[in-house]
Amino acid sequence: MIAGNKGEWSEIYALFKLLGDKQLFTGDADLNKVEEIFYPIIKIIRNESGGNFEYQLDGDLVIINGGVETLRIPVITFSQQAVKLLAKIKGSTGSFSIPEVEAFMTSINCQSLKAKATSKTDIRIVIHDQRINQNAELGFSIKSQLGGEATLLNAGKTTNFIYKIENFNPTPTQIKIINEIETRSKIKDRIEEINNLGGNLNYVTLENDIFKNNLVLIDSLLPNILSEILKSFFTSNLSTIQHLSDNVNAVNPLKYDNQFAHTFYEYKIKRFLTDVALGMMPSKVWTGIYDATGGYLVVKENGEILCYHIYNRNQFEDYLFVNTKLETASSTRHEFGKVYQQNGEFYFKLNLQIRFK
Repeated sequence: MIAGNKGEWSEIYALFKLLGDKQLFTGDADLNKVEEIFYPIIKIIRNESGGNFEYQLDGDLVIINGGVETLRIPVITFSQQAVKLLAKIKGSTGSFSIPEVEAFMTSINCQSLKAKATSKTDIRIVIHDQRINQNAELGFSIKSQLGGEATLLNAGKTTNFIYKIENFNPTPTQIKIINEIETRSKIKDRIEEINNLGGNLNYVTLENDIFKNNLVLIDSLLPNILSEILKSFFTSNLSTIQHLSDNVNAVNPLKYDNQFAHTFYEYKIKRFLTDVALGMMPSKVWTGIYDATGGYLVVKENGEILCYHIYNRNQFEDYLFVNTKLETASSTRHEFGKVYQQNGEFYFKLNLQIRFK
């Protein structure tokens, strides 16, 4: 018996649904289907423990091939299984199994909920690009709204930003009081208390040099921009990437020449989000070369599936920009959010974690 959560079952749902639909629609920044931009699906490739299995569309049939042709199943069967599976996913919680769906999975050589992968790619789809009259194999990571909110950038000590506290001369008792604040918004409240004592947070560097250099590779001032967005998150009621970027743009802390209304901050943040989505990780040296993943498939709450791909870069960037937010990670686990002293100066760390809305 196979058990999995909503997100894991969503990968099987995507396989069934896409084979039943026989085409892949793109979406806009607001997760609306763009009717005029779609790609006929030629086949879907899934990497199982026994090797690659291809689910090829041939008219009203799906030909399942694991090196040799093994099965021919009507497309409508996949549509029916998708409807059944969607209802089960919506009606379940935690980790669950679906015996009737598992029986069908077994019959089509689908042996696991998550395909075996060495990159961010969950599913590979060969589509027909009607604009250039050619087929293309595209890799996708699946983001499902049927389960919990997915993370774009996972928190870690690697994503800590270090700030020097200027104009700050606290007593040991005052430091103790600040660091012992344990409200629900304790990081914000600690910063507010620092400000009440005359202190200001000024970005110095990142805790992890690899992540810092990865950011510099994307844009030399990206660490400074993200540090301002992060500080804005922890000192305001703003949380979405879009609103935080708009706020930083209005303040313009890097003093860009705004006389011609260039969207400096938005442009650079979109590049950052895209690189994170397509392979950049804080702990690994980023060369700027995207891994096998080319974009995202979003499984909406109503079961509709939309694609965002580097093929349509503007739509992909807009989707990431509009649909992500900052989130406060565990300050204990990732060791941030406390005043500390080093070489006679006072410092404070803030942590960057980005999640889908």
